[in-house]
Amino acid sequence: QVQLVESGGGLVQAGGSLRLSCAASGRTISTYLMGWFRQAPGKERAFVAAISRSGGATDYADSVKGRFTISRDDAKNTVYLQMNSLKPEDTAVYFCATDRQRWNSWASRRTENEYDYWGQGTQVTVSS
Repeated sequence: QVQLVESGGGLVQAGGSLRLSCAASGRTISTYLMGWFRQAPGKERAFVAAISRSGGATDYADSVKGRFTISRDDAKNTVYLQMNSLKPEDTAVYFCATDRQRWNSWASRRTENEYDYWGQGTQVTVSS
């Protein structure tokens, strides 16, 4: 059974930083593209970042580009999201997810239906 567990969320002041982790079990994530999404109160879940299997290619939503960094440590079967210069509008529940297809070549996955397994989410709250 595949499980993804996010951690690292919390309350931070605007301008601060957080690093989210997504630990996977039941699937070797080195063979999958990985992504992060977020869902703000009253809004639909939205794409944040994606990373290729090798980690050599990444993609970001315009709203986080230059502030967030996605990375992966396949030895730990974990994906990270480093979030800097946080803004109140970054407040949301953050989810990680794995690509549906194993061994896929790089092409950013920006829609939810391109992913199959999801974590339960971790809350990030940015105060002004």
